[in-house]
Amino acid sequence: MTTVTMANNAINQANEALQEAVKKMKKDWRLGYHIAAPANWINDPNGLVFFKGEYHAFYQHYPYGESWGPMHWGHAKSKDLVHWEHLPVALAPDHDYDRDGCFSGSAIVKDDMLYLIYTGHVWVDQSKDIAIQTQCIASSKDGIHFEKYENNPVIRDIPEDSTGHVRDPKIWEKDGLYHIVLGNRTKDDIGRVIHYTSKDLIDWEYEGVLAQNESNLGYMWECPDFFELDGKDVLLFSPQGMKAEGDSYNNLFQTGYLIGSYNETTKKFEHGDFHEIDHGHDFYAVQTLHDDQGRRIAIGWMDMWESEMPTKEHGWCGALTLPRELSLSAEGNIIMKPVAELKGLREQELEVNVASISNEVIKTPINQELLELKAEFSLKNLTAKEFGIKVRCSEDGTEETSIGIDVEHSKLILNREHSGAGVKGIRQTAINLEGDTVILHFYLDRSSIEVFANEGTTTMTSRIYPKKTSLNVQFYAEDGKVNLKSVQAWKLADIWE
Repeated sequence: MTTVTMANNAINQANEALQEAVKKMKKDWRLGYHIAAPANWINDPNGLVFFKGEYHAFYQHYPYGESWGPMHWGHAKSKDLVHWEHLPVALAPDHDYDRDGCFSGSAIVKDDMLYLIYTGHVWVDQSKDIAIQTQCIASSKDGIHFEKYENNPVIRDIPEDSTGHVRDPKIWEKDGLYHIVLGNRTKDDIGRVIHYTSKDLIDWEYEGVLAQNESNLGYMWECPDFFELDGKDVLLFSPQGMKAEGDSYNNLFQTGYLIGSYNETTKKFEHGDFHEIDHGHDFYAVQTLHDDQGRRIAIGWMDMWESEMPTKEHGWCGALTLPRELSLSAEGNIIMKPVAELKGLREQELEVNVASISNEVIKTPINQELLELKAEFSLKNLTAKEFGIKVRCSEDGTEETSIGIDVEHSKLILNREHSGAGVKGIRQTAINLEGDTVILHFYLDRSSIEVFANEGTTTMTSRIYPKKTSLNVQFYAEDGKVNLKSVQAWKLADIWE
């Protein structure tokens, strides 16, 4: 049997298993406008790329079950970043070098071909977390059917001080030279990102360490991404093993960035401090793409490893975030805004007549599963100590998710203590209240909420699992009064129906 035949068999089996799983899947919490696998498990976004006029999003996927297993690459595409189409499984673990998983990676277009570069994973001793990880490529003319390079892996050797944890290649091209960065764990349990270059995607040269943990940045840096943004160099990555510090780093693993300048002569990246990029419960392994409009667009995994994930009982698990356009603030921090195309989800504008709130909870006529809402609160004549919005509220008051502003401490709070099945916890982070207004803008899906406060300068992403009947939206103010300058709300489309 040829390797091509073996690959086709593995892909066909995965797609057949997926089709059977779809028939059994329950849809109570099934997301209406986010990317999720047709059924079963999904985690990291992979291979985000613009190819032949379409956006492609690949993702870590296990088509045989709703829990993590030997990783495949699932696949979806879109013409507008809004309406997505499921495509067949792109990669399956079917060779000696990737038999235990086609781990995360990225994509690049070269000579009208689409190339995927990924980590081939082989367990040596899974109980001790010992593995061999190598870097491999696959190519496609049509962006759907992929053939693995016959001489994979293209990177076998690792630095002498490295463990076998060398993964998640992110690729780009500059001035005719290809670059990848890889997440890495040293023998001394130091997380870092290492750098390779190539002229042809096949022969790669080790360039050294791009950045590494020198404080509380963990033992392993996953899913690195290195790019230029508004004249600065940005290293985006997901460190594992950070200790919580106050309101920061409270998830099992984090995602954040370093901003600085890369010197191509010395091959040194001089940078500032680490910053978390999203402050909710469920945001990890973010990857970016540079599209044909010159935008830097990010998509993350909308879950977290320690989460209970109640949709497993429904035959599916995991999703990707909405696409977000990145930019830098005047202070040099990353801003994440929902891409403009998401306005295309709006089906109907909803009437909300709330002008002021004083020591009360105001129930609105909104009862929607799929909702976008943008509220601008005035900070003039403000006396309330806390104010905000409650969503997915039940009639009996037992379920709600609140997005609030703690005025005294200038904090944005996302509270899911009463958000339904499986999940608990409060996340809070600093928010700028020095202007005349504060804006709370969020997207609500059947089991998720994504908050973009103050035009994306502060974001929070979390999964929630309320009852289908918990649908109401309410405004509240505690210990005083707050006025609203404007409120807009829209019923959103279900792109998968």
